[in-house]
Amino acid sequence: MSLMKVEDALSQLLENAAQIGTENIPLHDALGRVLAQDLTANRDQPPFDSSAMDGYAVKAANLANIPVRLQVVGEVPAGHRFPDRLSNREAVRIFTGAPVPEGADAILIQENTERDGAFLTALEGVTTGQYIRPAGLDFKKNDVLIVKGTLLEPAHLALAASMNHPEILVLRRPKVAILATGDELVLPGETPSDNQIIASNNFGVAALAKVVGADVLDLGIARDDKQAIASKIKQAQDAKVDILVSSGGVSVGEHDLVQDVLKEMGMDLAFWRIAMRPGKPLMAGKLGDCQVLGLPGNPVSAMVCAILFMQPLIRKMLGDSIPQRIERAILGDALAENDKRQSYLRATLSIDDSGKSVATPFAGQDSAMMAGLARASCLIIRPPHAKAANKGDPCDFIRL
Repeated sequence: MSLMKVEDALSQLLENAAQIGTENIPLHDALGRVLAQDLTANRDQPPFDSSAMDGYAVKAANLANIPVRLQVVGEVPAGHRFPDRLSNREAVRIFTGAPVPEGADAILIQENTERDGAFLTALEGVTTGQYIRPAGLDFKKNDVLIVKGTLLEPAHLALAASMNHPEILVLRRPKVAILATGDELVLPGETPSDNQIIASNNFGVAALAKVVGADVLDLGIARDDKQAIASKIKQAQDAKVDILVSSGGVSVGEHDLVQDVLKEMGMDLAFWRIAMRPGKPLMAGKLGDCQVLGLPGNPVSAMVCAILFMQPLIRKMLGDSIPQRIERAILGDALAENDKRQSYLRATLSIDDSGKSVATPFAGQDSAMMAGLARASCLIIRPPHAKAANKGDPCDFIRL
């Protein structure tokens, strides 16, 4: 089987992205969720003419000739309303956010008054409407204020609350099962033998899924045994996950069993082996309604493939119209000519004195070196057969 181009593999994967259902959730739980329908206001905001300042509600015409003496006939704090209509040469003490009394058409701020018991002296005039927020100034009932597909941030939740929505309809989080395979793996905290290593892919790949909005089911480690692998896959099926992501067992060795087991269980293979570095053994398919991604076992390869394929798949399921964002920078160091595979180089991202983004690749790019990936802030994209590039030349990158 020839190696597939990265862009062709990603396009095919995203074309098969499942439509995610919806659910009503409490507003308190909606941070980071994707809105499933336009959100309209249930009321005007503010619902009444309100005072924008602490001071006195007055009739502007009464303050045409300053100074003028007014009788203070009451007080209205926020959350209360003055019961009577304001008459000429009267004032009502008012506080920020309180409803403006009937008959009043301006607010005289308290700094421009002198109070003497039940009377005050206005020291400056006011204009009609001064320091009054009219009803519906912020928004009106039935206004569409948050549109379908919005990733909800703190300000959206505050707005939804002011629109009087205790619950909202959001897209369900895609459910992703994560499975590591290999006799050589033990979990952190366990004691490895001389021939074993600590499993890291479950943790890194799960975090990459969560950070773009998925719920994760960690299936742990399956040994290099068909029955053990099949049992773990059955757990994912029983949990009705949307995506199954395995790491390891998808290359060409005798103990690389994952693809064989999945095929025996009914998986339709979409593609296997991609013209990329790291991550050539990447596999994808579909098992019933579940999307399947088989990542390489090497830690950096697994993480890079998860960034390039799993994360865009999750974003697409959540309605993102641009599931993978490629940006432009200049190189902070020279690069040699590339071979026939598209390369993704770990790099740091900085800003130079002119404001340009600078991507500086690491010297070591081995697919088993996790420390470098943890220090990286982007992946430089080197197309197949790219010519040697000098420091300062343009490059494409994906932000980490």
